[in-house]
Amino acid sequence: MITDAIKAADALLRAVPLLQGSRAQQDYREALELVEYLLENDEHHPLIDMLAKKIAEYEDNSAEFTAFNQRIAQLPQGVAALRVLMEQHQLSQSDFEHEIGKKSLVNQILNGKRSLTIPHIMALAKRFNLPPALFLPEAD
Repeated sequence: MITDAIKAADALLRAVPLLQGSRAQQDYREALELVEYLLENDEHHPLIDMLAKKIAEYEDNSAEFTAFNQRIAQLPQGVAALRVLMEQHQLSQSDFEHEIGKKSLVNQILNGKRSLTIPHIMALAKRFNLPPALFLPEAD
């Protein structure tokens, strides 16, 4: 049994190099694809947690994410969440007409000139199937 477990673990590490700390962007992208596949086909697969930790570690330490992470850290929580969702889903400001309104209003919210309202927050939470608290300002 031990030998089989070691062989299986070695095979997994060869198949998913990010699990052993690879810093290659291609390995990161392949890990993201694998997580997406698992979430769609077996959302309780134990590999999801392992991959999610390594993906987060990559994103926290990768130079390509440094500027993005710094910008996000300075934004109000709801705006940061909205920006991350826009990035992840490749959405533009005009894609939020049903949840927020016109592109100009979305732009003002993203630039800190206006705030998300409760109806905006509820609509965004429903669209992305996320808890509304994700879009609420952090309590000081």
